Parts: sequence; structure tokens; C-alpha cells
Amino acid sequence: MLEIKESVFADNEREAQRLREALLRKKIFLLNLMASPGAGKTTLLTRTIEALGNEMRIGVMEADIDSDVDARTVAKTGVKVIQLHTGGMCHLDADMTRQGLEGLGTDDLDLVILENVGNLVCPAEFDTGASKNAMILSVPEGDDKPLKYPLMFSVSDVLIINKMDAIGIFDFDFEVCAQRAKKINPDIRIIPVSAKTGEGIDEWADWLRASVRQWRNG
Repeated sequence: MLEIKESVFADNEREAQRLREALLRKKIFLLNLMASPGAGKTTLLTRTIEALGNEMRIGVMEADIDSDVDARTVAKTGVKVIQLHTGGMCHLDADMTRQGLEGLGTDDLDLVILENVGNLVCPAEFDTGASKNAMILSVPEGDDKPLKYPLMFSVSDVLIINKMDAIGIFDFDFEVCAQRAKKINPDIRIIPVSAKTGEGIDEWADWLRASVRQWRNG
């Protein structure tokens, strides 16, 4: 069983690297966005599109076990969207991501955002071939999540702490959470936001804008 699992991961990593190289040649930035259900992925997505839609040609891939609720919500922004059903799987791997990109069509895009399946476990284990990994942790989830799901924090380039407008209601210590995340991943960028009110969206958009520019410049 262990050998099979190691083989699956190794095959996926090779496919992910091939996909990353292909996207780099096309100057397309792929962001893998991960979070628990209800953390605010779709709301943050719409805010991101509002902030960057006039500067970049954006496409979105919505991954879900079932339903197209999120895809229909994002489609209202006017960007190109495709729904990816995982058939019960709790994550996307590199090959599934590649198929999604082919279905979406990327020739006219600068930035593609993959909204991964909602959980903090499986998506962290599989490299999708993304240029960068972003994760959302919402205030109601608690500041102990870096202790419970360290792999997710270790593979993410940026941690978006969402629902900061509700921090006074919940027992959430921002500094403690940040310290825990930094202990796991010293290089992780931490951005507090409220997708509901717009707080912190400019900082998030600046990070993404700079990341896309750096990627396109090689």
C-alpha cells in the first residue's frame, strides 16, 4: 500500500511539473485556492475579480464533489468559468487540473483561479501544477488550525485570514494564529481580509498582481 501511494504521488508530481512548465511558456498564472467549506472562497473570488478584472483576463475553475452553485455565482461577474465535478474525490490532482484547463480554454487568459474542493486535508497532498498556492482560514474556524492541519499551511504561499469583520465575536487571536503558521512555514505571507466588507482586498490584490507579474517575467 505504501509503495502504491508513493507511486501515485510521484506520478502526480511529474505531471504537475509538466503542467507548470507548459503554463509558464504560455505566460498563464494558475492560482490554487484552498479552504474549508464556508471559509469564503467564492466571495473572495468575486472580490478578486472586481479588483483585477480590468487589468487581467481571468478564468475560474470551480471544483466540487457535486453541484454548480459556486460556478453560477462566479459566472455573474462575466469571467470565463468551468465547473469541475470530482466524482466523489476530495481534491484535484495535476491531471484533473490539466483536463479542466483544456475544457476552460486558456489562450485568451492571463490568470486562472482554481477553487479547489473544500477541505483542509486532501487538497494539500496533491500538487495541481499551480504557479502559487493560496489558502483561506476564516475567523470562525479558530486560530488552532495550523496545529491541526500543518501540511496545508506548509504548502501554501499565502494565508488569507477571512471574516476579520467578525473577529470580535469569536475567540480568535490573530497574532497567535500568525505565529503558528509562520512556525510551520516561515515564508508564508499572511493577509487579513473581510471579503464581506472589502477590508484587506487591496493588499490581497497587490500580492496577486505582483505574483502574476513575476511569473510572466520568468
